Amino acid sequence: MGGERTVACPACKGPSVYAPSNPCRPFCSQRCREADLGAWASEGYRVPTQPPTDDDPDHWEPESAR
Repeated sequence: MGGERTVACPACKGPSVYAPSNPCRPFCSQRCREADLGAWASEGYRVPTQPPTDDDPDHWEPESAR
C-alpha cells in the first residue's frame, strides 16, 4: 500500500488527498477549507432543536426569571 489515501472533500465532494502532503486535509484546497470555516462563522451549521417548555422536567429556570 504505497499510495496516498483519497477521501471526498467535505465541502465540494471532490477527491482530496488525506495525507500529510495535503495541509488542508480533509479538504481538497484552501478555498474549500475557508468556505467551511465561513459556514461555521455565519452559523450555517446548526442542530435543530425545540425550545424548552415549562412541562419539560429537564428544563431549569432561575428563580429570578420566574
